[in-house]
Amino acid sequence: MTKARSWAGLYAGGMLALMGHAAHAELGGTHATVDRDQSHMRALLRQSQPAPNFSTEEMSLPRGTVVREYISPSGQVFGVSWSGPAMPDLKQLLGAWADRARQGVEDFHAARGSVRGPAVVDTPDFMLQVGGRMGSHTGRAWLPAALPPGVTSDDIQ
Repeated sequence: MTKARSWAGLYAGGMLALMGHAAHAELGGTHATVDRDQSHMRALLRQSQPAPNFSTEEMSLPRGTVVREYISPSGQVFGVSWSGPAMPDLKQLLGAWADRARQGVEDFHAARGSVRGPAVVDTPDFMLQVGGRMGSHTGRAWLPAALPPGVTSDDIQ
């Protein structure tokens, strides 16, 4: 096994392991779950940004990753995104959607004969895009049916 394939397996395994931690439901949950995320991930709430049709809670994790949670006017978390040197706890962020995300990423990679690289999970009720490499992780997830009027997936950055 080459060093590159060894790292690839480690990356994929690490990403899936991070999704295995116990957590509270977040994506699809209420604004109150943002506080639980912040506490669970030992994050600093950097800012809350209101927009016309949603608000964004941005947190900075101890290892430098920035997590954003997108909240509708009714208080529902309809999207999450992350970017930084370490993967956030995706089970915490995705909550009830984490198992579908894990399976979708596994299926995406299996269909391409790979164990690493960007992945997309595209279903009518759940969307996930992940990418990056060791030390630089990015991703976003959202619930298409929960997007507030006038909001598109492009708003989840």
